[in-house]
Amino acid sequence: MINIQLPDGGVKNFDGSVSVLEVAKGISPGLAKAAIFAVVDGVERDLNYVIDHDANLKLLTDKDEAALAVIRHSTAHLLAQAVKQLYPAAQVTIGPVIENGFYYDFSFERPFTLDDLAKIEKKMEALVNLNLPVERKELPRNEAIKYFDQIGEKYKVEIISAIPEDQIISLYTQGDFTDLCRGPHVPSTSKLKAFKLTKLAGAYWRGDSNNEMLQRIYGTAWRSKEELNNYLNMLEEAEKRDHRKLGRQLDLFHLQDEAPGMVFWHAKGWAIWQEVEQYIRKMYVKYGYQEVKTPQIVDRSLWEKSGHWEKFHEDMFSLESDGRHYAIKPMNCPCHVQIFKHGLTSYRDLPIRMAEFGSCHRNEASGALHGLMRVRNFVQDDAHIFCMDEQIQSEVMLFIDMLFEVYHKFDLGADGIAVKLSTRPAKRIGAEEVWDKAEQALTDALNAKGLKWELLPGEGAFYGPKIEFEVKDCIGRSWTTGSIQLDFSMPERLGAEYIASDGSRQVPVMLHRAICGSLERFIAILIEHHMGNFPFWLAPIQFVLLNISEKQAGYTEVVYNKLKNFGFRCKLDLSNEKINYKIRENTLEKIPYLLIIGDKEVEANQVTVRQRDGLDLGAMSVDELINHVANVIQ
Repeated sequence: MINIQLPDGGVKNFDGSVSVLEVAKGISPGLAKAAIFAVVDGVERDLNYVIDHDANLKLLTDKDEAALAVIRHSTAHLLAQAVKQLYPAAQVTIGPVIENGFYYDFSFERPFTLDDLAKIEKKMEALVNLNLPVERKELPRNEAIKYFDQIGEKYKVEIISAIPEDQIISLYTQGDFTDLCRGPHVPSTSKLKAFKLTKLAGAYWRGDSNNEMLQRIYGTAWRSKEELNNYLNMLEEAEKRDHRKLGRQLDLFHLQDEAPGMVFWHAKGWAIWQEVEQYIRKMYVKYGYQEVKTPQIVDRSLWEKSGHWEKFHEDMFSLESDGRHYAIKPMNCPCHVQIFKHGLTSYRDLPIRMAEFGSCHRNEASGALHGLMRVRNFVQDDAHIFCMDEQIQSEVMLFIDMLFEVYHKFDLGADGIAVKLSTRPAKRIGAEEVWDKAEQALTDALNAKGLKWELLPGEGAFYGPKIEFEVKDCIGRSWTTGSIQLDFSMPERLGAEYIASDGSRQVPVMLHRAICGSLERFIAILIEHHMGNFPFWLAPIQFVLLNISEKQAGYTEVVYNKLKNFGFRCKLDLSNEKINYKIRENTLEKIPYLLIIGDKEVEANQVTVRQRDGLDLGAMSVDELINHVANVIQ
């Protein structure tokens, strides 16, 4: 007798071995028809998996979020099958699930085209309509190698050859196509209802530039047509908001080959930067931080002591001078420890909150560079808090208050801020008991703050656990920006100490924290979130003054200078173009307020105020205008 425990507490009994699908039929024919895969004793399984012992079983359908990964992986196989049917000479390599979709890499004699993509997608739809069963079988490693060698799939042979000899290999077959895979997969191709091939790209085999360049086909797959359409609409909206496109259109910044991954900020973009930086600087004062500045280039020995050289040296820019080996700093924390060590610190001085707009460099792969989102030179709103064990909880809670205030100012997180706690990774420094204490301290702080949070096992930094904060923008995309990381190890490695109340020397706890993260990336997020329509206080140009004719030029300049003297960022357009043209062109620059001046305005000592959305606020004096925008800023 086999007992199957169900999530609702019910138990199903069977005389002998039974497949997952048979269990599903025993519960409900409708459930059996809707099921996609199952979790048996905590392990994901196909529906045809045979249970031969007492087990816990959870059946999942396309109503479950967890089904997405299985649907996407199965759609990657569907893509490979379609390619093989259309282009038999193509060789298949790997096809993993990625965020919002999947890709598959192929070796083929010619580049795929967008026309090919349309044909492949049509073939995929035909294979779905055939309702092909997806079946799993297992082979010894050598037999699997022989099978793929016979059908000429050399990449699969190479993959399997790297697997230990005693390991059983699982294959999945649908119709005339068989692929190497761990699974699980959908029971048949008819379960794949909503997918779209999105783009083509190149990719080196195994990510090594010394290997063959393969062709990568990207796609997205969802549980329903509605989800797919929502995602495609979001992509269309994201395309309109692309910060690189808006950066050019609004004259904010550019990048060029002579400085890959490093930003040339134009005057308008730098105005945004300065507003962000100065606002964060005000928050430093409010929340008790002292701002510092540390060197860009530091001797390699410091990075070796901190542990960064072993972990990151391939991503660090280094140089030699006067017989010494230096590195351009990829982060600020070891330098902040040096300031903490410079002098004698008492427990009465703690906590010390040390902040820096630290300019860092990391040698990111050229293929990973992406506008402002991924650069090689970036500035962090970086800070480190040195404190005692008993101060950890209050410091983390204070940081959370600061982070929520900042995000509110930038209109981020209106739909909630997701909070995630990442715990010890496989590769780490520090003793286990230290990690236990660190993880418990962050857990206690989150619970004391009353926040809902998600546990991410194994995703912490190499030196300590961390809390990450994720915001959603106005089109539903999630961005991880802020974080706080607890570190018991680095202060000890670098010899940081304070004098405790009993006169002993103790090692402080170090909290690594950032709210914006990289300012470059944060500004990119703001550009896309606001679609360039920045709130008044953040807009690079806040007012543009437009005269209707030459006669009002003098008065327009007087108003312009008055607003400039009040500290507003203004543009003066005294061109000879017609007023409607001037309004249209300046509206494209997304300037919050257009101030139009004709004879009536000069006579009344006023300006006519028009918002960038076209709303006419009517005529008002300059003082009334200033009062109006003061209320807007609040």
